[in-house]
Amino acid sequence: MDLRPPGTPRQRSERVRHAQLAVPFALIAAVTVVDILAPPDVHLGPFLVAAPALTASFRGPRITAFVGLLAVIAQVVVSAVRTTLTDLNHTFQTIALIMISVFVTLFAYLREEHEKELMQLRSVAETAQQVVLRPLRDRIGPLRVASVYLAAAAEARIGGDLYAAARTATSTRLIIGDVRGKGLDAVGEAALVLGAFRAAAHQEADLRRLVDYLEGAVAPDLYDSTALDDEDEGAGPRAGEDEGFTTAAVLDIPDDEPVLHLVSCGHPPPLLLLREGRAVPLEVARPSPPLGLAGLVDGPVAAQTFAFEAGDVLLLYTDGVLEARDRAGDFYPLTERVAGWSGLPPQAVLDHLCADLLAHVVGSTLGDDAAMVAIERLDRPRRP
Repeated sequence: MDLRPPGTPRQRSERVRHAQLAVPFALIAAVTVVDILAPPDVHLGPFLVAAPALTASFRGPRITAFVGLLAVIAQVVVSAVRTTLTDLNHTFQTIALIMISVFVTLFAYLREEHEKELMQLRSVAETAQQVVLRPLRDRIGPLRVASVYLAAAAEARIGGDLYAAARTATSTRLIIGDVRGKGLDAVGEAALVLGAFRAAAHQEADLRRLVDYLEGAVAPDLYDSTALDDEDEGAGPRAGEDEGFTTAAVLDIPDDEPVLHLVSCGHPPPLLLLREGRAVPLEVARPSPPLGLAGLVDGPVAAQTFAFEAGDVLLLYTDGVLEARDRAGDFYPLTERVAGWSGLPPQAVLDHLCADLLAHVVGSTLGDDAAMVAIERLDRPRRP
């Protein structure tokens, strides 16, 4: 049985809007009737101001002006019934009501224009992000894959979370990452990283060389040489001066070996959901710096190998999952929660995770976008 409320979300929203609009009309009617029936020394006319002020908070300037006009007409009717239209007290009440109605109508106009700008910005950012972040296929070689992207509900603050997959002749390569920052700049940086990954994932035989290629693609855009002072010319970029970077986990999963190879560039460790009901973080011994900061740290890129048996599920995620807080300010306990979902297929794991994550932040919102990818090896690889 479907327990969801009838109608589409848009229809339900319209019903709510109509119900809200009934409140100021009911307020005008109630104040008018009570004011007419009240004793001579009781004046309820000033309460009519609440009607247009309330309307301005959820409707546009036209409806607000209309409600304000009705409130003024109601005030005039009360004046005519109780005293005369020239009564000084009611005259000042009417003038004040007209002034406030004009003011809140202007407020409603400015709010509506601001909302239109935000909607346009978010629409542009979401469109750009959808073009950049292509959906992953359900089956990639011997892997079953599911992915999801949860956007933080914060105006047009689209983030730079990213993921992608590519096939080679003998393996599947994946990347998940998070660009520092928000908005279209972050989406542009994500497009740069994803473009470099898709271009090189098929060509670079070694995972470490692939990460070096990604670093080379990102690094030239980090610093603006024109911003350097003449006295600092030739000194090179300095850390902490508005550098951009991308945390990332880059993986190579061979078709015929029960393992995966991982390079972590400052990214949260993937979780391996084992069939016996455990969730194991894949912590690398030598993590690399985030993409774009490798030039500030000496040392080669290191890849580490982990077991990845048939039936195991690998969960990749961005820090928006870990940073989700409840009303008490507690972070989401990801490892503890996903351990109970081992044995489920990837899509079911993500369905449970999304529902549980949103339940954790009920009454609040995600502070950052969250991207998640779940991967299951379907068949037992052939051992050499």
